[in-house]
Amino acid sequence: MQTADRVIALSIIGMSLYFMSHAIALPIGWNGETGGPGGGSFPFWLSLVMALAAAGVLLRSFMHEKSEQAFFDHATLRSVVSVAVAVGVTIALMPFAGSYISIPLFMFWYLRIFGQHGWSVVVPLTLLTPVFLFFFFEVTLKILLPKGWTEPLFIPLYAAFF
Repeated sequence: MQTADRVIALSIIGMSLYFMSHAIALPIGWNGETGGPGGGSFPFWLSLVMALAAAGVLLRSFMHEKSEQAFFDHATLRSVVSVAVAVGVTIALMPFAGSYISIPLFMFWYLRIFGQHGWSVVVPLTLLTPVFLFFFFEVTLKILLPKGWTEPLFIPLYAAFF
């Protein structure tokens, strides 16, 4: 188990450093010209947090006793693969259906079908998340998300907020 923890933690640290090295090509602080964060801000700082979290996992792997427990049992592996496939399908849908269709579809699948949550949880989260994402990214940060075939539906919203 510790070997898997260490390999994965080191891989995540390596990926984070790679992402950070590319993010610094853009401003990573507040951009006074646009009144928002620089283009490299989120990739850099999120990669840094990811690297620190992985470093914590790596440190913890050296502090605990050695265990011969399997890294994944079959049920866990099946769950991880099904979520990974669903994330892949979500990403593949984004250029065509857009973020505001793909993300709610994933959330519906994850919450209702995979997680078996009730409708009182599924409906508000599935409907309110795209609204939050629109206002957070497009209105507040002025970062446009892919919209695919739904782009014409956003013209009235752009007229209202920009």
